[in-house]
Amino acid sequence: MLFKTIIQGRIEFGTEKAYNMAVKMYVSRAENYYKNDVLFEPAEIFFKDELALSIPRLVKQVYAKSFKNTAVLLEYVIQFGVSGEMDIWQLEDGKILHFKHLEPSSDKAAVQSYLKGKKLVAEGGKSEEAIAALSKAIDKYDRHAQAYERRGKVNLKLKKYHDALRDYNKCLGLDPDNPYAYFGKSMVLIHETKIEEALETLQLAIAKSVALQHIHWKARRTKGQLHLDLAQFDKAEFELKLFAKRKFGEESPNYLWNRQGHFLYGRTLYELEKYAEAVEQFELALDIDEGHDKIPKAEMLRWRGQAKQQAGQNGYKKDIKDAADLGDKEAANLLKAIA
Repeated sequence: MLFKTIIQGRIEFGTEKAYNMAVKMYVSRAENYYKNDVLFEPAEIFFKDELALSIPRLVKQVYAKSFKNTAVLLEYVIQFGVSGEMDIWQLEDGKILHFKHLEPSSDKAAVQSYLKGKKLVAEGGKSEEAIAALSKAIDKYDRHAQAYERRGKVNLKLKKYHDALRDYNKCLGLDPDNPYAYFGKSMVLIHETKIEEALETLQLAIAKSVALQHIHWKARRTKGQLHLDLAQFDKAEFELKLFAKRKFGEESPNYLWNRQGHFLYGRTLYELEKYAEAVEQFELALDIDEGHDKIPKAEMLRWRGQAKQQAGQNGYKKDIKDAADLGDKEAANLLKAIA
């Protein structure tokens, strides 16, 4: 049976010796262990001039055995690497059957320093320690794109925007397919009010990721919000509709942004005079109890009331009154106008 398979990523080996060993073991194991029932010929993915293994993106229907053989073989040879990462998915009817995130985990100093720094970033509250570990990884291997991206994330959190932009640009110079670096860079550009450039960078984050990755949807939601702020409602609708229609599980980092997604999509539909659809989105937003956003309930009620009024639906006065009772000044003014 054939299954949809997606593979993308890049691994650098750092030295010719490590690269040659990776190629040698790939060829040997593909032939002796798997009878060459793997998805790639060595010449398709190994690049000696870069001392790297690179798969920008493969999307293909393959047999389960070929998928398993390739995943195990890649996991093995990647351990000769010094930096990089690779993601592998197997899907059936859109459902993820198998997923592997692969990266070097050997005892090489650069590898261990990066893994330590990455862990400290995820834990939070240990910014200086994280920067020190990631800087050590870079000192050991100055082409460590992922270390630059993670350090950029810490610098962004610390509001060291110049340092963050430097790290993100360095990462992208080494790995132009890194969606996380594009997203981080867009955050710096937004801070610098370079909105058009931020939109272009967010589009690259979307293009360089797949819909199975959290960063893909984070970029779409952010891009949609920027379009809305710029009154580019058609473009906002395209991005926010996709986000609002997506079902995120509780394990997803996007789960607690569902409320904001529905609210922003509702506002966009309102501006496009699709009032009944806007009401539906505001109702969905109001049905969600918590989220990372800081949208007051009063504001959501006011927008729903206005959309109901424009759609000729009942209940709009109550929504606007409830919003006014919660302290929304715009709702209070609307209530006076209605009276």
